[in-house]
Amino acid sequence: MIPFEVRTATAPPPVRDGVRLMVARTGEPVRHSRFTDLRDALEPGDLVVVNTSDTEPAALDGHRGARPVVLHVSGPAPGGWVVELRTADGERVRDARAGERITLPGGVVAVLADAHPDPSVRSGSRLWRARIPVEGDLRGYLGLAGRPIRYGYLRARPSLAEFRTVFARPDGGFGSAEMPSAGRPFTHAVLDGLRDRGIGIAELVLHTGVSSLEAGERPLPERYRVPAATADAVNAARAGGHRVVAVGTTVTRALETVADEEGTVHAGEGLTELVLGPERTARTVDGLVTGWHEPQASHLLLLRAVAGDELVRRAYAATGERDYRWHEFGDSCLLLP
Repeated sequence: MIPFEVRTATAPPPVRDGVRLMVARTGEPVRHSRFTDLRDALEPGDLVVVNTSDTEPAALDGHRGARPVVLHVSGPAPGGWVVELRTADGERVRDARAGERITLPGGVVAVLADAHPDPSVRSGSRLWRARIPVEGDLRGYLGLAGRPIRYGYLRARPSLAEFRTVFARPDGGFGSAEMPSAGRPFTHAVLDGLRDRGIGIAELVLHTGVSSLEAGERPLPERYRVPAATADAVNAARAGGHRVVAVGTTVTRALETVADEEGTVHAGEGLTELVLGPERTARTVDGLVTGWHEPQASHLLLLRAVAGDELVRRAYAATGERDYRWHEFGDSCLLLP
């Protein structure tokens, strides 16, 4: 068990890149700095890989009969959309049933078709495949009727812009249900500082679904695209003896999906079901920028797959030393095994 005390960030910081940055290296004491110092923790020739997925206004306020409910759109599925239901105060809805109808803004009625990922479940599933009949595409409807997914620990009601990273951009399809939050502290000034130091920056896309995994729940499949230019940049950095630093677990999952047994990365796109952990450790990612999240099994398993048990344990244990803030608007950590 990793000792920690959760100190949640309840609102976006006044300045994106003003958050704290812990630098945790194997064999060295943990170092406390600011995110603007990220460039100083890396070396010329290192490669930082970011996720350009855009964040959708994926929460819709609706009703189950007379009861208010919030429907989170996690992403597309064959014949519909994967959705999650939450109560008005943020708790998971545990009594939803296949065939149930959810009234949404504008008179739209969503129908829960079957449970996801196991359609044999008739009631109580966390996720559902739903039909959401709207005119035009769902993204257009969400742009008019939706809002960012927000959890109960947020006292503020941040705008959608606060949930988008500086390098996020639409790619024509449905983006991320929730922000790939490890990239949020990056600013153009931070990116310019990395380039000035001779640190490369490469891009890929992995669209995330809802992040509220329960204990023992495996990460769901996610859509990704690793372009040839990024694969070439990763392979060149590794060949030159430099580090490949993933910004977040999303980037790590995408890169490791297209890495062969020797760690060579190949361009690719599709749906990844890769789960990193003790049986499948990282092959090409050897550094990781991450936020602080309550240690769900899948999140910690991925961190450990990159950085090892001891380094992750030391980092989490040190969060209380400087009052690190958790969750998507909180502080950051750079793991360098």
